Amino acid sequence: MKIKNSNSLNLISKNHLLIALILVGTLCSNAQSSDSQKSISEAKVTGLRYISIHVLELEKSMKLYREILGFKLDNAEVLHGPGLEGMLVMKLKANDLTIGLSVTAPEFLHTIGPIGNTNHNHFMLKVNDIVTIGDKLKEEGYKLENENYARDKYTFFVGPNGEIIGLSSYE
Repeated sequence: MKIKNSNSLNLISKNHLLIALILVGTLCSNAQSSDSQKSISEAKVTGLRYISIHVLELEKSMKLYREILGFKLDNAEVLHGPGLEGMLVMKLKANDLTIGLSVTAPEFLHTIGPIGNTNHNHFMLKVNDIVTIGDKLKEEGYKLENENYARDKYTFFVGPNGEIIGLSSYE
């Protein structure tokens, strides 16, 4: 009887070992599959960098954002360059959110508007892999404002609802 029980135990042990090996192999295969899927889906939005609003009424805008909503003026800068000369950009902060308010110089008011123009309302999203996301957007037929997005780490595009979306991978 002992020999028969010993053989039965060996058979049971071998079956358990075989089952354990199959399970480990399956788990490793699933983990590898999960890792390859994970690397494909790792390119994503990681947060909101800022919102940019073109200011048409400075006094009302400042009252809204500073006095009512509680934003603090972080800095202000007058820009220079073609189409930008004299534009005032004010960065307002509320905790970790930055809003850019831009006031265009009067002689450039006619330039306000479309993508490819710094005088437009938009929001800028932080992304962890602008190349993968930019390439995917192009594959899907979106026109990117900055074709050098890999080098420059930013671009803009028009969303399906006409919204202007910026992407930035700056740290």
